[in-house]
This record gives sequence, C-alpha cells and structure tokens, in this order.
Amino acid sequence: MMHLKHLSISGFKSFAKKSELEFSSPITAIVGPNGSGKSNVAEAFRFVLGEQSIKSMRGKRGEDLIWGGTDQVARGNRASVTVTLANGERTFPVDFDEVIIERTVHRDGQNEYSINGSKVRLKDVQEVLAAANIGPTGHHIISQGEADRILTAGQRERREMIEDALGLKVYQFKKGEAEKKLKKTKENIERVASLRREVAPHLKFLEKQVKKIERSVELREQLTQFYAEYLRREDVYIAHHHDRLTAERKEPAKLLEQLKEQLIAAKDTLAKAEKDEKREALVAAENALSTARASKSDLVRQAGQLEGQIDFLVRRIEAEKVRNKQQSEHPIPYKDVAEISSRIEREVEKALKSDDATTLKRSLSDIVHTIKKFLARATEQDIHTTAEEERELEKLQTEKKKTDEQLTKAEETEKEAQQKYDAVREAIEAEASESRAAEREVFRIVSEERECESTLARIDNELQGLERDRNEFKRELQEAVALIGRGAAEYFKVAVVADGAEVGPETMVSEDREQQRGRRRELERMKVRLEELGGANDDVLKEYKDVKERDEFLVREITDLEESVAKLEALIKELNDQLNEQFTSGIDKIASEFNRFFVLMFGGGSADLLRVKPKVKKKTEQEDELGETVEVETEEEDEEAQEGIEIDVKLPNKRVRGLDMLSGGERALTSIALIFAMSQVNPPLFVILDETDAALDEANSRRYGDMIEALAKNSQLILITHNRETMSRAGILYGVTMAGDGVSKLLSVKLEDAVAVAK
Repeated sequence: MMHLKHLSISGFKSFAKKSELEFSSPITAIVGPNGSGKSNVAEAFRFVLGEQSIKSMRGKRGEDLIWGGTDQVARGNRASVTVTLANGERTFPVDFDEVIIERTVHRDGQNEYSINGSKVRLKDVQEVLAAANIGPTGHHIISQGEADRILTAGQRERREMIEDALGLKVYQFKKGEAEKKLKKTKENIERVASLRREVAPHLKFLEKQVKKIERSVELREQLTQFYAEYLRREDVYIAHHHDRLTAERKEPAKLLEQLKEQLIAAKDTLAKAEKDEKREALVAAENALSTARASKSDLVRQAGQLEGQIDFLVRRIEAEKVRNKQQSEHPIPYKDVAEISSRIEREVEKALKSDDATTLKRSLSDIVHTIKKFLARATEQDIHTTAEEERELEKLQTEKKKTDEQLTKAEETEKEAQQKYDAVREAIEAEASESRAAEREVFRIVSEERECESTLARIDNELQGLERDRNEFKRELQEAVALIGRGAAEYFKVAVVADGAEVGPETMVSEDREQQRGRRRELERMKVRLEELGGANDDVLKEYKDVKERDEFLVREITDLEESVAKLEALIKELNDQLNEQFTSGIDKIASEFNRFFVLMFGGGSADLLRVKPKVKKKTEQEDELGETVEVETEEEDEEAQEGIEIDVKLPNKRVRGLDMLSGGERALTSIALIFAMSQVNPPLFVILDETDAALDEANSRRYGDMIEALAKNSQLILITHNRETMSRAGILYGVTMAGDGVSKLLSVKLEDAVAVAK
C-alpha cells in the first residue's frame, strides 16, 4: 500500500508557484541539474513534518524558507507545504482515510499547523506522526551530505538514531513527557510544601488559641453544671429552713402578743390597788428591764447586719486577691492603648526629626519610661479596686467594734435591770399572802415573756442569717446569668447527683453548711480560671477552621503529588525497561542486516554493531619505581551511564579495520549499508534519499539499485539522484528545472511511458 500519496509545495524556497507531486509508485525519482532546487523537495518534507532547525533546511531565519523574489517574480509573504498520507489501515490515530498535514510560515516567523483543515499545535502533529515512526529528522530522510552522519556521530547520538529507526521514538516521547511531568510535579510538591511552611506558625498559634477556647468551653460546661447544682442546693436549703423557721415563729410570736396584753392588764390591776412601795418598785424594775431588753435587741440586729456586710466584703476581697494572683493578663481599655500609642508616635516623630544622637537616646529613654509607667498604672487598677474595698471593710469593722461595745454595755444594763427585778420579785414572793397574787401574776407573765423573746430572738437570728444567704444567692444567680447565660436561671430543672445517685431534698436540707461553703469556694476558683481563659471567640474558631482545612487540603495535595511522583517514576522505569529490551533485540537484528548489506556492497568482509559503555577519565594515585606517589589518569567504563553504539567493520582482502581507515567511497557504502539495514528491520512508511549515491561507481550503483528495489518492497522511496542506474529503478521520474526567473518547475513522466516512446 502506498502510504505517501501527495506533496504540495507553494512559495517554499525556489518553488515560488504551487507545485504538486503524486507518489503512486514504490520508487519515485527526482532529477535535475545542480542548482535547480531538487533538494528543496527533501527539505519541504522536513518542513511539513515539523522540523524546527532552520539550519538543517539550509537557512538562518524563518523567512529564508519563503520565496525571496527575482526581477521577474515578486517575493512571497508566506510558504506552505502540504503532505497527504493514506490512513485506510488507521496507521495514524485519526479517524479519517487520509491524513492531510499542512504547515505555513509567514514573514514574521509565525508558523501555523493544521491536520485535515483543523488548526493544531506542533505537539499534535508530532504525536500523530510518532504513531507511525515518522519525524522531520529521522532515519527515513537522508539529505545530501547526511549519509555519513551516522558514521561520524558519537556513540550516544548513534544510539538515538538507531532507537529512532527501531520505532522507539514513541517510547522516548512518552518518557520525555513523563520526565517533564515528574519535574513539574516535584516543583509543585516543593511549592505546596512551601505554602505549608508559611502557614504552619499561624496554624500553631491558632491551635493554641483553640485549645484555650476548648478548655474554656469545657470549663464553662463544668461551671454550668456546678453552678446549677450549687444554686439548686442553696435554693432548696434556704426555702426549706425559711419555711420551717417561719412556722416555728408563729406560735411564740402569738404567745408573746398575748403575754404583753396580760402584762398590761396585770399592771393596770396593780395600779388600781392601794399604793405599795414594793409594787411601785416592781413596775419600775419591769419597765427598766423591758427598756434594756429592747435596746439590746436593736443592737443585736444592728450587729447582725454589720456582720453580714463584713462577711460579704471578706469573701469578695479574698476572691479578688485570688483572681489577681492567678491572672497573668490585665485587660486594658482601648482608649488608654490609643492614648499611649499617640504619645509614642509623637516621641518617635520628634526623634526622627533630630540628627543629634543625644536627643535620640533621650527620646528612646522617654518612650521606654512611658511604656513602663503605662503598664504599671494598668496593673495597679485592680489593686486600687481591692484597696477601696479593704478600706470599706475596715470602716465596717470599726462600726462593728463600736456596736459590740455598745452591745456589751447593753447586756450589762440588762443584767443589772434583771438583778433589780429579781430582787424585787424575791422580796414580794417572800410575802406569801393573798394580797400579792397580782405581783406573782406579773412575775409569771414576765418570765414567760422572756422565754418567748429568747425563742424569737434565736429564730430571728437564724432567719437573718438565711436572709443574708438569700441575698447572696440572688447575687450569685445574677452573676451566673451574666456569666453563662439565661439558662442558669433554670437550675431547678437540674438533678443533683452524688456518688452515682440522685440527691433528694431531705439530704440537701440536712447537710452541714460547711460543705456548701466549700462548694462556694470551688465555684469562685472555677470563675477565676474561666476569666483567665476568656470566652469562646467565633472569629478565631472560624479562622482556625479555614486555616486547618487549607492545611489539610495542602497535605492531601502533597500526598496526591507524591503518589503521582511514584507513578511517574514507575512509568519512566517501565519505559526504560521496554526501551532497553526492544533496543537490545532490535540492535541484534540491525547488526545482522548491516552485515548482510555490507557483504553485498563490498563482496565480502564483515560488519557489526557493538554496545559499549561510555568511558570516563579518573585520576588515581600510584607509586612509581622510586616509591613516590603520583597521579595517573585512567579511563574506566561508566556503569551507570546508558550504553552507546560502536561500529566495527572489516573490509575483504584488506587489513583495514575501523571507520577511521576507510576511504570516502568505502564510508559512503558503509553508511548506505547501515541506513538500509535500519530501514529493513523496522520499515518506515517512506524513505527519502537525497543524492546518497553520488559517490558510487557503476558497479556499486548496480548493487545500490538492487538494494533499493529490495527496500521498496516494504517502504516507498523518494530518490533525489543524478545516477542513471538509480533512475532506471524508479517508476515515476520528476524533473526539476529552473529558467531565468529563478523559479523551480516540475516535469513528471512515468518510466514505462518513457521507455515505450523511446522504442
């Protein structure tokens, strides 16, 4: 099957006008005099297949490929070459029966590519052609003077040529793409890792803040439960005992009222009776005793109130001292911070305006002094607040002391009044006569009244203590609502649990008050710790969540990229293994064909391709005959380097071995034998040979022609030649001529038709 169908050249080099070449024969020859432009056909093939080296197309700039113009024909603004390839067997990865590739270059150096009329990239063209082992500089395009290149090339370059001939270019292409992706992926890993390093300090700071917030939330939850249990216990206790004491007070209070009425009636009875010194003394003593008791009762109540205020202040001062002792940070109002900032800015501006070192030092000293003074004042604010409360406590304690002194005097006065009253009573009772019945009644009433007052005093004292506890309870409830929210007011819904069992009201009301006071102290410590930690900050939590998600995303990115690196490295290793495996088997086949063609060309001899490791120079130290250490430079094989290819030839009937000893003609025959051997092992779709037979004599030309015909069984051949023997093997001849206008023109003829005309 003819894979190469058509070539169209327009404005390319000497082909100023559009020229068409049809390739319907296995061998097509292009002939013409020197300078007619026939080699431009080979370069047109290179151009359309994606060649990027202008030098390899005998130019310096892109515009050198465009028709330059003559006196008769104006220069062109663009050059285009189109090649049509058959794709009936889907040799190319394009779903068309024909693949039409076009390349256009403009005067500004801009290149355009298209496949079947659709604009594409150079990469797309290369991928399509690589599927069929076609490229602009492959072994299938041998331009004038390049036949000898495979002999003069180095070991590594020669290996690349042979890999290209074996169709391993697709592996090289995939390997190159994989290596580019690997490099890019590693760069991405470093970039992502750099982003993680940048965000790490901020994330670490936010983690500390979030842990602090989490501890605050946990402590708040504990405080909420603890507060609820404390308030529930306190409420139940106060309510129960208040109801109990209120009920206990009703009977003695009612009895006291009755006794007072009875006492008034008894006194009236005594007043109506005839005067008696003892009776008058009794009334006076009773009045004095009542007055003393009333005065003492007022002082006891006043002392109780002062004691409650003192107890409240003592607990508050102690809590404040604990808070100041534990609290390492003192909140400062923004107004104060703004003020100190303005002062420092003024000092700095003042210092910057002066070039005097003394003034600068003094300004810096003033700034430091200002900051220290500001911090000291901010720290002293809490201390000042505590000092005011301590002064108030001292004042209350002084008042309590005076009240206690007055209470002591009142107790002494009451005692004296009681003694006088008892003396009068004993004197009257000593007279056991009926006339003293009224006095004895007064004695009884006063005695019972005293017992009732004592009972009521005890109950009132307990109620007064409960009232203080109730006020403290209300204050705690308000503080709880302010601290943990309105839910604190629903403490009565919380079940109190101790030792895994629910605590009932009976246990709460009978509990020793010292245990509740211990809970109160623990409550204050928890509030201080919560105040130190601060409350939950939604902005910090949101920022932490965002930064954490960003970091986790980067971690996933690095993981994915590292997996990609591992896959790419595995792919590159696999491609290298496939390359080495196919290269090893392919080089043996080429070597066999090379030897066959070499023997055919030279009528004997031998040729072989050797795989060799490149050598590197190393310096080693050795001892000379005199025992002195000297450096010796040696060459050793580089075991890690890729193998290169060395050519070993032996001519028949000559003691000539190696490429350097070959003559020009012998080198030409050797290079042709190797090129044909490569083409025979992995036949390309087409081969373009540009005057590779120029150095052959008549006998070798016939051998060359025989090899061409053998080669044409597997590949289309386009031969640019002067050799008549070579021309005779072609099915179609294209003649290239150039008239005075400098434009190359084509003339085609089928060799069969030409022979028939000649006959």
